[in-house]
Amino acid sequence: MSQVHDRSGRERFREHSTEVAVTAMETVGAKVPTSTSGAPAGFRSDHTLPVAVELRRQLRRRRTQLALVLMALLPIILVVAFAFDDGDTGGSVSLVDLATTSATNFAVVCLFFSASFLLIVVIALFFGDTIASEASWSSLRYLLAMPVPRIRLLRQKVIVAGLLSVAALLVLPVVAVVVGLIAYGGGPLATPVGEQLSFGTALLRLALILAFIAVQLAWVAGLALMLSVLTDAPLGAVGGAVLLSILSQILNQIEALGVIRDWLPTHYSFAWTGALVNPIRWDDMIRGGFISLLYAVVFATIAVVRFRRKDITS
Repeated sequence: MSQVHDRSGRERFREHSTEVAVTAMETVGAKVPTSTSGAPAGFRSDHTLPVAVELRRQLRRRRTQLALVLMALLPIILVVAFAFDDGDTGGSVSLVDLATTSATNFAVVCLFFSASFLLIVVIALFFGDTIASEASWSSLRYLLAMPVPRIRLLRQKVIVAGLLSVAALLVLPVVAVVVGLIAYGGGPLATPVGEQLSFGTALLRLALILAFIAVQLAWVAGLALMLSVLTDAPLGAVGGAVLLSILSQILNQIEALGVIRDWLPTHYSFAWTGALVNPIRWDDMIRGGFISLLYAVVFATIAVVRFRRKDITS
């Protein structure tokens, strides 16, 4: 009689385990088994956690929606702020003074205001929240038990964070150009040194600027990813990346550091202004891109090595 009870108990446990596995695999997009024999029919680990599934999940999160809305609202806020400007330049002409002359000038000024802090926060938010958020929700061990290979999990998270970061980078200038066309027209892009670029040429230069900013901020993405793996607190990963970027900007202002400043990741943050002149000044942009990618590779390598060996308890 006891053997019958033991057998029925084992069967109930096996059925319950199968139900949990089926639900988990549905969540990550794996093929659900058609039997309760154990291994799922047609299961392939390289099909777990599809990018589309993770992307939809992240887009439903309030922080993602607020970040993208904020990027779209910034140009509108600046248009309102410029409407109250008295126009007193003090005899000098700057990039900000030219913001109201054309849509492309306005878009460049929006990037100028956001590149040193706002974009850093947004990218740190998307990448710093990758692994740490799952750990804070105590769902990371269940994702890995589905099973989703660790490297694939990290890669899929990084791809989605990268897509969201690119989306944020595109939303800002696109909305700025549209708002600028409505408010200031489609005139040429004028620079503080007196050069003017036609509207079509200005759009191409704006695309080049966006490409450089994306590459230059790669170090922030790598740093935030590394911190996300090292901690179980999303706020710690995001805040740590932002604070270290601010520290780098402060150190970059100390001239006594000499050539050490050239190796700071924020030293070439505004090298994209070289795209606003003829001919384009490529030297600083190339150096800035190389240094940023170097930091990004180092940070990402540390993140991968640490995540492969990390004891997952959350």
